[in-house]
Amino acid sequence: MTKNSDINRKIQREYFIVTLIFGAMVVAIIARAVVISFVEGDFWRELGDKKIQTGIPIPAARGNIYSDNYELMATSESRYRLYLDFWAEGVSEDTLRKYINPLSRELHRMFPEKPAAAYKADIMKGWKQRSPRNREYPLNISEVNYLQLKAIRKMPFFRQGKNKSGLYERSFVKRIKPYGSLASRTIGDIYGEADKGGRSGLEMGFDSLLRGKQGVGTRQRVQGRYIQVTEKNPVPGCDIISTIDVNMQDITERALLEKLKEQDAESGTAALMDVKTGEIKAITNLGRRGNGWGETTNYAVADMSEPGSTFKVASMMVALDDGLVAPNDLVDTGNGIFEYAGAVLREHNAGRGGFGMITAAQSIWFSSSIGVAKIILKAYENNPGKYVDGLYRLGFNRDLKLDIPGYGIARVRHPKISPNTWYRTTLPWMSFGYETQIPPIYTLTFFNAIANNGMMVKPIFVKEIRENGRMKEKRDRVVLKKHICSDVTLRHIREMLDNTVNHPQGTGRPARSELVRISGKTGTVQLSQGAAGYKEGGLSHQVSFCGYFPSDDPQYSCIVVVRKPSSDNPSGGDICGKVFKRIAEDVFVQRVSGSLLLAASKRSAMPKMPCVKSGLSEHTKYVMDKLDVKYVDKLESEWMSVRTADDRILFDSREIKDNRTPNVVGMGAKDAVYAMENVGLRVDLKGQGTVVAQSIPPGGRARKGKTVVLQLK
Repeated sequence: MTKNSDINRKIQREYFIVTLIFGAMVVAIIARAVVISFVEGDFWRELGDKKIQTGIPIPAARGNIYSDNYELMATSESRYRLYLDFWAEGVSEDTLRKYINPLSRELHRMFPEKPAAAYKADIMKGWKQRSPRNREYPLNISEVNYLQLKAIRKMPFFRQGKNKSGLYERSFVKRIKPYGSLASRTIGDIYGEADKGGRSGLEMGFDSLLRGKQGVGTRQRVQGRYIQVTEKNPVPGCDIISTIDVNMQDITERALLEKLKEQDAESGTAALMDVKTGEIKAITNLGRRGNGWGETTNYAVADMSEPGSTFKVASMMVALDDGLVAPNDLVDTGNGIFEYAGAVLREHNAGRGGFGMITAAQSIWFSSSIGVAKIILKAYENNPGKYVDGLYRLGFNRDLKLDIPGYGIARVRHPKISPNTWYRTTLPWMSFGYETQIPPIYTLTFFNAIANNGMMVKPIFVKEIRENGRMKEKRDRVVLKKHICSDVTLRHIREMLDNTVNHPQGTGRPARSELVRISGKTGTVQLSQGAAGYKEGGLSHQVSFCGYFPSDDPQYSCIVVVRKPSSDNPSGGDICGKVFKRIAEDVFVQRVSGSLLLAASKRSAMPKMPCVKSGLSEHTKYVMDKLDVKYVDKLESEWMSVRTADDRILFDSREIKDNRTPNVVGMGAKDAVYAMENVGLRVDLKGQGTVVAQSIPPGGRARKGKTVVLQLK
């Protein structure tokens, strides 16, 4: 018994000790919990907040902007800047020196703008200057896309992975324009590399739709790494389908640029509009940049300048529609010098004796400022407000509510609204295009209404909005005014515009085409004089031409404006009319006449073999199939050469290698430029038609950034 009692007492003591220990631990835990909660609570809560971050915005993918046939005009792309961390745990000098030569050669092969030795020297310099305080040595190459990043990761040394090579990247989102400067000001730009909102053009006008809705996430630090959890998914932005036709845009921009170079002009504008729908198919705004010209201000919608003689058509339409003049009424323009209210008006042919007695219609053909001024003075001198009311009927005072932010609204003064700035000379000078400020898009809209049987439609730049690939909104034609004038007045005006171009003495004669009949009106306005002028002691002018084609069944209207040309005697017909003619002929051949030429070809007993250019095969084969033209396909690549044999068209493969100068002889301009720029070369085109020669022989290594001259004929 005694022995058992001793054992029990021993067990009880041990239980007591264990219980005492556990009790002390519980008390300690409770005490620590109290201290943590009430004494150290703020410290630990702050530390927890640092490790868990809530409400982190997750940016949405910005929508794309497309051309009218769904070619990308603006899109967002992930780009990467590369760095080396020479203090990464696995980086070894022996391994670096072992692979530096093959690595440098691979970098040169991908980025040939620098020799391999330069890449080697730069990397070894970083190794020698390594510091634990600066573990971010930039790899001295330009930003790369994802495919390039993948290729770089497979290069010698870098293929070992981030820990052993120290290579890592920082990503950012960049807005790119696959067609470069083509319609760049109209497409617009965004702020910064990442999307901080639209800054100009359609990017700004449709920013709320393009940017989408950002998501929300939580970021938490776990075992030394940050993990982000998405709580609310971002909603991608909508896609914008513009009205821009890439081919027409290219035609328009090229024609204008060549004239600016020829005239050494300060800037120029050209816009092409679909007569029936109001869709802007092409719009280019080129301003001087250093030794060349590039897309700058959107002059077409924002330039508040005096329109000059194109405005005479509006004055004549008002007077005709009010029944105060008839086309055959005579007006005496004298010797080309007219003095009124102490001001002298000098005709552009005053040095040759003026026009003398002419008809009202001829005052438009010959662009007689005195003729138009006398007609308007006779009709409205005692009631100038009626004349301005007539201009307002034509839409020159309305807000067009364009899709492009920053657009201007025409300013045409009214004697009752602005009596303090209305003078005796205002009426006659306003009649031929001075004393007003009208953006080119307004003039184009007015002439487009003339072409569209008197119906004025709003210029539109966007025709569709798509969300997740589905139609969200379709933008149809917007009619601003069903009839800008009577049918009789419209007929007279269209005859005048036809004769301005096609009459032997019309000022628009340089725009006359044997291929497509053109109607339109020239414009010239003086901008400045004296030492402040474009040339010392001379005059500074703005010249223009606005019209439509084909005259009998108008499909497109167009305006061309050139500011400060170097010509001593600038003419809207000789400068802008020729640009208009080239645009009209190229567009007519490409679009308007296609069905007519095809019909004629099918009706011919011995049809001619069509002229087919070398280039990308997919589109050419599609067209040949649509036209039901037979050909023999021997293609094994996407590029082709074309030859004829035994009255057959043969397509042979043309090999174009990466980083090698391609052979583009026989190609059209578009495919040739694409092939050259695809290997990093810059292109300077001379002439038009088909490539007949290239300044850099094919087959050699393409040096990125070098310019190749292509001769077209």
